[in-house]
Amino acid sequence: MPRGLLGRKIGMTQVFDDKGQAVPVTVVEVGPCVVLQLRTPEKDGYSAVQLGFGDKPRRLAPRSERGHVAVLSSNRQKALQAAGVAPVAKANCEPKKYVREFRLEDVKEPNLEVGQVLTAGYLSSIPFVDVIGTSKGRGFAGVMKKYNFGGTCASHGVKKVHRSGGSTGQSTDPGKVFKGTKMPGRWAAAQVTIRRLKVVRVDEENGVVLVRGAVPGYNGSYVMIRETNCY
Repeated sequence: MPRGLLGRKIGMTQVFDDKGQAVPVTVVEVGPCVVLQLRTPEKDGYSAVQLGFGDKPRRLAPRSERGHVAVLSSNRQKALQAAGVAPVAKANCEPKKYVREFRLEDVKEPNLEVGQVLTAGYLSSIPFVDVIGTSKGRGFAGVMKKYNFGGTCASHGVKKVHRSGGSTGQSTDPGKVFKGTKMPGRWAAAQVTIRRLKVVRVDEENGVVLVRGAVPGYNGSYVMIRETNCY
């Protein structure tokens, strides 16, 4: 079984457990995911499975993406066949919108094949998962909003600098601003991993997974769900 699947965040709701208590959950549409490639140490230097989620219209997919999932006739392909080079296995599916890889100890152990379709049932036996997504972008933010700075005092004589970050440099020695200094700038819109979320329910028929708690990203954004190693 692969370590994870690809999906899309639907939104948040609540369900009731066996004790009648409300449990806040995030609904994630998982799969179907198509196995596009199998990475092996002999060829790629590591073991991984590459999955694709969501069909992309062919007219919007460049030739490189279409050739990644299906065999396309080209002069290079004909030259390789004439030289006796074995063709690379293709999934023979539509180009995918969301393509990611999951590292595995050995791709032969889960018995995966290129072109195989994986659904939400592969997560039914996993109690806790990690969810990886892109957080909501907050635009250009100041230090008080971005880093929870306290701001400058509002005593007599302080004008229009109440929310500033204060001094950022030093004196003549060293006479510069060090890298990594907390300053205003773009906030969020970065990859975030939420660890050890409990899998509340797996609905294989509808292809959704309910995990306890919040998941990074806006509704409709793509996420990765993988089995956690934090128990």
